[in-house]
Amino acid sequence: MNVLLLLLKLSVATVLVASLIEAVVLSWRHARAGGPAYDWKAAGVSVIDFLVREYPLRLLLPLAFFTGAMDWIYQHRLWTLPMDHWSGWVACFLGQEFCYYWYHRAAHRVRWFWCTHAIHHSPNQLNLSAAYRFGWTGRLTGSLLFFFVAPLLGMPPRVILLMLSLNLLYQFWIHATWIPRLGPLEWVLNTPSAHRVHHASNLEYLDSNYGGVLIVFDRLFGTYTAERADVPCRYGLVTPMHTNNLLRIEFTQWHALWRDLRSARSARAVWGYLFKPPGWSPDGSGETTEALRRRAAEPGGAGKLTSAS
Repeated sequence: MNVLLLLLKLSVATVLVASLIEAVVLSWRHARAGGPAYDWKAAGVSVIDFLVREYPLRLLLPLAFFTGAMDWIYQHRLWTLPMDHWSGWVACFLGQEFCYYWYHRAAHRVRWFWCTHAIHHSPNQLNLSAAYRFGWTGRLTGSLLFFFVAPLLGMPPRVILLMLSLNLLYQFWIHATWIPRLGPLEWVLNTPSAHRVHHASNLEYLDSNYGGVLIVFDRLFGTYTAERADVPCRYGLVTPMHTNNLLRIEFTQWHALWRDLRSARSARAVWGYLFKPPGWSPDGSGETTEALRRRAAEPGGAGKLTSAS
């Protein structure tokens, strides 16, 4: 446990230095061989997002409420896992991965959570700096509620939160376009290839590969999509953000949600705008993933919609 905590303490400097090294190398490769230039401004936005979230916001929005609630649930747990045995740690790892999968899936499929998570997907380039652009409102949305089932099943809250932190740290390295497919590991682990698909805005790739360390729950629940050589990943949001204005990046989704809520004319519309997938509208004219794919399947619609997604 102490070694894991030390690893987390060193992670802030590690991820910043590693992303800087990648930026320098990719810029050097661009200067020599051409291709897309490294977006230093977008990387700078990600660094500021990260530093504001990790320092002032961590003090202003502590985890005390959620950890207190998880401790209370743990006191009323259904059974106790043997944390002095390896099987207890394996159970906690799998339990945390299961909870993370459903949190991450909801972050894409429930607009309330998407308003924060969209910030992570806003960079139009995928690189290591995108890994720590998370947005500032995650704690306010209640995303940790997805992990409350873990202490009920006997998993100590501190262990679950530690493993969640390690889960996110693991995902740092998979935000890379220069690491190839990894053979048999693609069946079990969330790899750079699988995560490139997750970050792609191509219609073929939307709403796929929600796993953290593992990809097995995506395979189990039908949300796995493999990277295709004939469909290069196009990164960013379906409607791309072409701005480096940090406040616009952080709050555009929330502003759009507020605008829709003000226009709602029924409780059903309010519920739909909050908890239906992004793009939902009461009259069915929205642009959810399902609606986009349905229109793409219509005669003459595939090329137009795929190019617009």
